[in-house]
Amino acid sequence: MNFDKIISRRGTYCTQWDYISDRFGKNDILPFSISDTDFEVPEEVTKVLIKRINHPIFGYTRWNHADYKNAIAYHYKKRFGQNINRNGIVYSPSVMYSISVLIRLLSNENDGIMVFDPMYDAFIDVIKKNHRKLVTVNLDNENNYSVDFNDFEKKLKKCKILLLCSPHNPTGKVFSRSELLNIVNICKKYSVYIISDEIHSDITLYNNKHYPIISYIGEYKNIVLVNSSSKTFNTPSIGGSYAIIHDKQLYNQFLEQTRKRDFVNSANVLGMLALMESYEKCDYYIDELTKYIEKNMDYTEKFLNEKLPMIKFIKPQATYLAWFDISNLNCSSEKFQDILVNIAKVGIMSGETYGKNGAMHLRMNLGCPICKLEEGLKRLEKAVTVLMEG
Repeated sequence: MNFDKIISRRGTYCTQWDYISDRFGKNDILPFSISDTDFEVPEEVTKVLIKRINHPIFGYTRWNHADYKNAIAYHYKKRFGQNINRNGIVYSPSVMYSISVLIRLLSNENDGIMVFDPMYDAFIDVIKKNHRKLVTVNLDNENNYSVDFNDFEKKLKKCKILLLCSPHNPTGKVFSRSELLNIVNICKKYSVYIISDEIHSDITLYNNKHYPIISYIGEYKNIVLVNSSSKTFNTPSIGGSYAIIHDKQLYNQFLEQTRKRDFVNSANVLGMLALMESYEKCDYYIDELTKYIEKNMDYTEKFLNEKLPMIKFIKPQATYLAWFDISNLNCSSEKFQDILVNIAKVGIMSGETYGKNGAMHLRMNLGCPICKLEEGLKRLEKAVTVLMEG
């Protein structure tokens, strides 16, 4: 794949480019915000979609068949060495939709739901808008985003669900096997259900290894994994995700909710085909993508060390998201955002979007050609220069 290739996304109703003003109030800025990439999809995916579009009938589509489930099972065996229960696979239009349904099925209003802080910002809304209580445990920003398990256990006692993001957005942390086992054992102790969002699981960097939460099903049954191929292969606009639910009762409840209450009865055929083609034929794309992201991370580290040493950056273990500590700039996040947007003309997400523990951080999407990244970092440097000059 030529990940250096520049492809204009303007005029395609693109959230990151065409609607950048929604997040930053300006249209004339270079965006590094929402977490999709500026990379084209694998050629195999394009071909299978064109072939299907050339068939001029788009009627209702069934997802519940061996081709769909086998593609997912094949991917987990190939990438993670994990055997999964095909009968536990269920289609969903999006990962966040699945999480919202599961929250309503597994808890009641005002129940506590735990997340690690900082957190994917959609987690805040899905908990609060479902009238549940957001319970947070800080990841240690100074110690590889480690978990304080004493605090974790103390707060977990009052929760019904742990909502996990693994690998973690926005820090890029990959939870170790021992960390996950500890998490699972404590959740089991207090009968807390685990919902694990693993949408970044393919994009592990620097030889780090992701462990799917379902690999712990032998230790604890109350586990659900939610995922999609869309993050890895850059296909979120055509929809589609899946959950893996081993609890048969919960599986049936999920189907009851999605099919007979929310009427999600037909899969998006393009999203379904994209997943099947990606998982079965495009391993090379994952391998080349992660190598390219590593080079972008290396370039960013070198740039910051040489030009902006006051910004602290630990290269992530996964994702294409860079998490910058800007506390040494000695200014408010609001003030620096004003300079970034209005003077440097660059859109980098404020860390406060991702929870209280994200304060004085920035999240920058590095899923882009290197030339865009180079320009973005120059604009970040300009913003710091303006700040320092007063």
